[in-house]
Amino acid sequence: MSGYLALLRGINVGGKNIIKMADLKASFEAMGFSNVVTYIQSGNVVFQSDDKDKAAITTKIEKGLSKRFNFEAKVVVISKKELAAIVKSAPKGFGEDDATFRYDVIFLKEPLTPKEAMLSVKVREGVDTAHAGKQALYFSRLISRASQSYLTKIIGMPVYQYMTIRNWNTTTKLLALMEGQNG
Repeated sequence: MSGYLALLRGINVGGKNIIKMADLKASFEAMGFSNVVTYIQSGNVVFQSDDKDKAAITTKIEKGLSKRFNFEAKVVVISKKELAAIVKSAPKGFGEDDATFRYDVIFLKEPLTPKEAMLSVKVREGVDTAHAGKQALYFSRLISRASQSYLTKIIGMPVYQYMTIRNWNTTTKLLALMEGQNG
């Protein structure tokens, strides 16, 4: 069994695509995944699978959730090893000054690469910083000037359909959850 994380896009946001976490968990179990755990309402699902083909797992989840919840489900699937690398590869100091900065990890849905994604990410000097990792983008913004951040501009861009954002705290908690499971 291998450990995976599914990050759903666009659920429980602004009253759209409302999914209860108990229903989401039951759907993953019905698709044959095991040790399913959801974390907060934004669509984070830790699970295990015998399947090692991430693309096949992604397709299975998207089709299963789309049928079950009647919306076009989009999901980013990450292995435990990949999530550990994303956390370990964060830029120096990232996540360490949460009194001054908000820290986010922008997870990318294949085939979008960090290099391609960075072409669409604009930063406001003195407010935002963005770094491309091997599998994700790291974005920080000054809390005192968060309303001036360019992060919100990315939501209206076509490339955003291939991204999902989680704050640093959620990202590290999801890794801890995965490490607490076997696999």
